[in-house]
Amino acid sequence: MHKIKLALIPALMLALSSCGGNGETKAAPQKSTAELAYVSDDSPIAKARLDAAIAPLFEDPAMAETRAFLIMYQGKIIAERYAEGYDEDTRFISWSMAKSFTSALIGFLVADGRLVLDDPAPVPAWQRPGDPRGDITLRHLLHMSSGLDHTEVAGEDGKTVFEADTNRMLFMDGAQDTAAYAEARPMEAKPGEKFEYSSATSIILSDIITRTLTESTDPLVRRDVTLRFIRGRLLEPLGMDGTYPEFDPNGTFLGGSFLHATARDYATFGEFLRHNGARKGAQHLPVSWVRFMKKSSPNDPAYGGHIWLNKKRPEGRNQILFPDNGPDTIFAALGHLGQQIVVSPEQQLTVVRLGKTQDDVLAPMSAQIGRIMAQFPTRS
Repeated sequence: MHKIKLALIPALMLALSSCGGNGETKAAPQKSTAELAYVSDDSPIAKARLDAAIAPLFEDPAMAETRAFLIMYQGKIIAERYAEGYDEDTRFISWSMAKSFTSALIGFLVADGRLVLDDPAPVPAWQRPGDPRGDITLRHLLHMSSGLDHTEVAGEDGKTVFEADTNRMLFMDGAQDTAAYAEARPMEAKPGEKFEYSSATSIILSDIITRTLTESTDPLVRRDVTLRFIRGRLLEPLGMDGTYPEFDPNGTFLGGSFLHATARDYATFGEFLRHNGARKGAQHLPVSWVRFMKKSSPNDPAYGGHIWLNKKRPEGRNQILFPDNGPDTIFAALGHLGQQIVVSPEQQLTVVRLGKTQDDVLAPMSAQIGRIMAQFPTRS
């Protein structure tokens, strides 16, 4: 299909195009066929109408900075737009979207019978007699309810940017062995009692994946074995040739934050989950595992098995996605700075947005994604 690369239009240009000399608002000029070519002829929504909803993501300063946007409808790309300097071959960082990939990898090992969802998590450091961490299960970890004292970002629990666990684990004293840092944290609640979103939790799951695959402590062996597993079970079967996982110096997949992939590869993963773990008629991940991922956890209706759901959260927590504007079956892999893979099974729709928008001003962009998706029909 056709694509078009467009730079952000400065706010002054927008103002000049919308107002006349007497201050009256004028209709935006009609876009040319070439300007609308990034929307496919197969789109069920008129090109101009769909463009009018997508354009603010690139052109409205309140939603900046979108670098890539892609819509798949009924398995086909029907809109694909990039900001200046980016294209379909650009690999974008996942940030926390990687967590949903990690959940899928755990699902393969559960399906193989090598891990059990409700057994104690196989972390050697927790197996000492009397250690309360020995009661933590995979389910607790996947639901972000382990009870471990993990502080995700500065400001939580009064922690500074240098004290937050994610920063310490990824960039400071824990960076050489991220799993050792994450697994050494003490308990602050009973397993299953408290929801606490945490990249450190995903690192523990990544370490469990590697320990299940090999007993070696050699960082190169750990990395290579895990990379072969990720490629052989997920990336190659899905045709995600532009996706690269990142590892720490101890050979642990940084499964809470660091994948690098093209917009099309992220969309492919979204479609994989939309089809309940199937690809081109072949069932790779059990349907039961994807259903587990999409089922609300006990402590937060908007969070499942390492994936976000389009449901209202308990009072006092920031709302995620757009529960008042779309089916509650919508789910999403979300990441820092506005990375999004949003999937609506009822609308046969997968939407990918990649860019750099500060986390405290994400609401306008996220709401616009909801408005775009609301234009598409819902299957009865």
